[in-house]
Amino acid sequence: MSQAERMGNAGLRWLWLVAVVIVLDQVTKAVIVATFDLYDVVEVLPVFNLTRLHNTGAAFSLLATASGWQRWFFVGVALGVSALIIHWLRSLPREGGARSGCALALVMGGALGNVIDRLYHGYVVDFLHFHWGKAYFPAFNVADSCITVGAGLLILDAILEGRSKREGS
Repeated sequence: MSQAERMGNAGLRWLWLVAVVIVLDQVTKAVIVATFDLYDVVEVLPVFNLTRLHNTGAAFSLLATASGWQRWFFVGVALGVSALIIHWLRSLPREGGARSGCALALVMGGALGNVIDRLYHGYVVDFLHFHWGKAYFPAFNVADSCITVGAGLLILDAILEGRSKREGS
């Protein structure tokens, strides 16, 4: 089998996971918006609250206080990254590549979930809020969680691929 035959659109089989992430993210955010007012808090565990917050910035509220241009900047970045991920998925081999495909789908689904919020609301709805005593960590959502897990899987994949190449040489 030639390299061209081993490649192709095999990685696109992961687009179902992108859709699942988007749906799960949007459903959880809709439930929070429907049942919580802004800044409402429900203690779930001594270290975890559900808290409705709005983030006009990126991770850790980066650029949240900017004048509004950041909304379109983050939408553009997420759409650009999604286009690159589609290209990357298309280049995955038919055999193997499951970890990479899953990782890329999680990142893309999370990015697009937050894009929907930015386009619809002008901000991202966050609600998962961990704390230790009075030290509160930045709130996040399902999309952010998927991006983080996907990025971790990509790092793991790179480490394992590097290790197998070293062992094979």
